[in-house]
Amino acid sequence: QVQLVESGGGLVQPGGSLRLSCTASGSIFSLNTMGWYRQAPGKQRDLVAGIGSGGNTNYADSVKGRFTISRDNAKNTVYLQMNSLKPEDTAVYYCNIRYAVTNRQYWGQGTQVTVSS
Repeated sequence: QVQLVESGGGLVQPGGSLRLSCTASGSIFSLNTMGWYRQAPGKQRDLVAGIGSGGNTNYADSVKGRFTISRDNAKNTVYLQMNSLKPEDTAVYYCNIRYAVTNRQYWGQGTQVTVSS
């Protein structure tokens, strides 16, 4: 099994920044996609940003230009730099890793991000 541990969530004012981190442990395959999803109360869990093994990224339209996803393969860690935060960014953010070779994915426990004045 793979364990994902997130950190960096918290309370921030609109316009502020947070940096989320997620470290994977266990059996890590080299070919993988790591990403961040978020889920607000009463809403569906949606992809925020993803990054492949080769560094290719994709973002939800709502966060383009504000969020940046990156990864450190040596540390098995993915980051999400969140700038210019808006109240609508408030959600539980979940780290995800997906392995194409095994057709399996794993989820972190989630970290709360609250954007409020």
